[in-house]
Amino acid sequence: MTDFVSKQLIRAIQASLQNHGNQLQEINQKIWSNPELAYNEFSAHDNICALFDSLSKQTLSPNYGVRRKTYGLDTSFEIEYKHGNGGRVIVFNAEYDALPGVGHACGHNLIATSSIAAFIATVEAMQKSFSDLPGYTVRLLGTPAEEGGGGKLKLIDAGAYNAVDACLMVHPVTLGHNDASVQGLQTAGPEGFLANNKVRVKFSGTTAHAAGTPWEGVNALDAVVSSYVNVSMLRQQILPTQRVHGIISNGGHRPNVIPNEAVLEYYIRSPDTKTLKPLTDRVINCFEGAAKATGCKVDYEWINNYMELKNNQPICETYAATLNAIGQECALDDRGVKGSLDGASTDMGNVMHVVPGLHALFPIPTEGGAGNHTHGFTSGAGSTEGHKRSLVCATGMAAVACRILADSEFAKSVRVDFEKAR
Repeated sequence: MTDFVSKQLIRAIQASLQNHGNQLQEINQKIWSNPELAYNEFSAHDNICALFDSLSKQTLSPNYGVRRKTYGLDTSFEIEYKHGNGGRVIVFNAEYDALPGVGHACGHNLIATSSIAAFIATVEAMQKSFSDLPGYTVRLLGTPAEEGGGGKLKLIDAGAYNAVDACLMVHPVTLGHNDASVQGLQTAGPEGFLANNKVRVKFSGTTAHAAGTPWEGVNALDAVVSSYVNVSMLRQQILPTQRVHGIISNGGHRPNVIPNEAVLEYYIRSPDTKTLKPLTDRVINCFEGAAKATGCKVDYEWINNYMELKNNQPICETYAATLNAIGQECALDDRGVKGSLDGASTDMGNVMHVVPGLHALFPIPTEGGAGNHTHGFTSGAGSTEGHKRSLVCATGMAAVACRILADSEFAKSVRVDFEKAR
């Protein structure tokens, strides 16, 4: 069937997913139907923890350790199955935050569901197929606030990924059309998502009566407008793979008062952290020039800077081989698959600079081919077909996890590739 994963192991994984089908469908719908914003995912947190409390009480079920409000975050959790002493450690990331106004328009309910499913299937398949191993640990980590909140950065700082051998997750996308027959499930290559510096820029000036004594004012809004124009001109001379985009979040309060404070928020993206730095310097020059021209003071607040993805090659190969073995087309690169996520960034990139990882992509059908962060994608994320595809990905992740835990040579190759990439 494949040189990577045995038929017997795949059958054990699929049997586990089938046995828990109703519970997985239920938790998926609970998350999707109650969208919660970054760091406020209290219902998702409680519902997922309650699921594993219930599973642990069932006869012959594994004893899951459930920890709530972990690593200093009220909506993070950690579910753990520990077998014996020592051994390798696998983590599945579960995202479950939504977007304001459009709900689960990035499909984080499917990300959570696929990781929950892969976690359960890994534990049960390992019990059945590798009961003689002296020790290993499987974890499901609740990672709040991916949508701009940088939840995984806080988890990294708090030690959530210490002594972890690999971390796995998948992400739904659209192919830009509504062909429900499309079965492509492709991993994102290292160039798939961009490194991203996020900055809040505040200009400070002096108020004055805009009609009576405008010459007494120092107009912070002028600095913001100048900055916006400067960056717009800069965009003509940046690489096609780079992105700079922003908003004016505060432009003053009344037309007859010259604003003494105005604020911009910008995202600066590039394929990797190395090329991101000089681009960021050029953007900062745009702000500095505006401050100098208007006489304003400028201050910077850097927010949740995301690093580029570094997908682990041996992990990707096993994941792709497993999906292909069960009849699901899967490629090792990301050609044509990112769709509406072209140029996107994620805090999973930061995780992949700390531990070996997988951030695979899978397409779901959406009405009219609607892309991520739209109402149409929200509907697709709540569909039966979207749920089915998330479970296919769970099969691949569970197979990878079992191989890392049980195969020392493979685990070594994963570590070697990780160190080489760094």
